[in-house]
Amino acid sequence: MIELGESSILRVAPPAWMPVYEPSKRRLTWANGTTATVFSGDEPDQLRGPQHDKVWIDELAKFKYPTETWEGVKFGLRIGAQPQVLITTTPRPIKVIRDIISRPSTVDIRRSSRENFANLSPVYMTEVIEPLDGTRLGRQEIDGEILEDTPGALWTLAQIDAGRVAIMPELTYVVVSVDPAATSADTSDEAGIVVAGKDAGRHGYTLGDYTRRGTPMQWATEAVSAFHRHKANMIVAEANNGGEMVSTIIRSVDPSVPVKLVWAAEGKRTRAEPVSMLYEQGKAHHAGTFAALEDEMTSWVPLEGRSPNRIDALVWAYHELGLTGSGKAGF
Repeated sequence: MIELGESSILRVAPPAWMPVYEPSKRRLTWANGTTATVFSGDEPDQLRGPQHDKVWIDELAKFKYPTETWEGVKFGLRIGAQPQVLITTTPRPIKVIRDIISRPSTVDIRRSSRENFANLSPVYMTEVIEPLDGTRLGRQEIDGEILEDTPGALWTLAQIDAGRVAIMPELTYVVVSVDPAATSADTSDEAGIVVAGKDAGRHGYTLGDYTRRGTPMQWATEAVSAFHRHKANMIVAEANNGGEMVSTIIRSVDPSVPVKLVWAAEGKRTRAEPVSMLYEQGKAHHAGTFAALEDEMTSWVPLEGRSPNRIDALVWAYHELGLTGSGKAGF
């Protein structure tokens, strides 16, 4: 923050506004009398006495005692017209970070490392950035996303990441699964559209998430487009909302597409649990990153919140592939 790095204070301060740094006193002093004192996240009790009107905390999420440090900082913010704190940090999903971001007074600004690629070494890009592309760690470290697991959710990001693949095996059967939306208003549920396939070893692969909000013709067109894009074997669609009309709409887009209607006779949790077990067993893989789908998977708690449209489509796909013991596709 002070001496090291291309953007440290002593590197970027203009000559006319260069502070005097006294390491023994842990203090910076500017020509107008403004002072800044350096504290360590390893010694949060140092913050109990001093008072200040501005604070800069760097990498709070990696502190040894982040909560204690944050509490100490707040106690010292008692002077000035508008005390403020600037936190620059990797957004690890620890409680103190989540609590700070949830406060109404917090201004949450996120920037991706991609915006700074022009200033990074080609070697760094090849050796550090590219291997992280499409991974959970990359979403956190490169894109600034806060990723967390939800108690009661049937999936965790760790499970999804463990099964993520960059190279696809030959697939023996591919389906496009549709969870139709009943209406097309701006506040309506989205129509879940997920593509999945299986290989000869009976592992499942999630290939795409094309979920969208729109009219029946719009989501049907999206599903048919996904069918051709992935050279799928069929479209499977839940018929609880719309009945035979669902297949009629899809065939009106392309009469040659095979459509199978399925009916939900069991609760969402009962249908979803066998699929979540496949992820836990390492038998389900994501061919890339599907942020919206994965966020829904790791945040949906059965019997709570709105209907999980992407999950519904995913679950129907894996059942139809015969990977849960309830389907017959591809046999």
